[in-house]
Amino acid sequence: MTKVPWTWQTAAMVDAVPGPIPHLCVADGAAAIDFYRQAFAAQELARHPAEDGRRVLHAVLGLQGGIFYLCDHFPEFESGNAPPGAASPVTIHINVDDVDAVFARAIATGATALLPPMDAFWGDRYAKLHDPFGHVWSLAHPLSRAGG
Repeated sequence: MTKVPWTWQTAAMVDAVPGPIPHLCVADGAAAIDFYRQAFAAQELARHPAEDGRRVLHAVLGLQGGIFYLCDHFPEFESGNAPPGAASPVTIHINVDDVDAVFARAIATGATALLPPMDAFWGDRYAKLHDPFGHVWSLAHPLSRAGG
């Protein structure tokens, strides 16, 4: 498993986040990191493998100036996380430069379409998808920008 070290730059980035940081629990942390890198151009900032050498204990990914955490599900720790694949009531929203391009890339990488790109009444190009790890994402850009 890849190990991306925790550095003072990573720590400074985490400390600079002014609001909540989403923490995603998944069934295959390494595959999820690869998906988010390919589908959404996320940057892997840090990864700490679990002692078993298979699972991701903690990872930090950068996405459009923000960050999110990611870990594999650890039922032995009774951490309170829902099992991977369980329905999540949360949608993670990102503003992108081109909804159609990001949506197509995510679908090609393994996501499932929930709402194909459409021109929404509020003035955005908008889409929703379900990633292969159980999380729902919405994408938007103003209709005055690329793709719409």
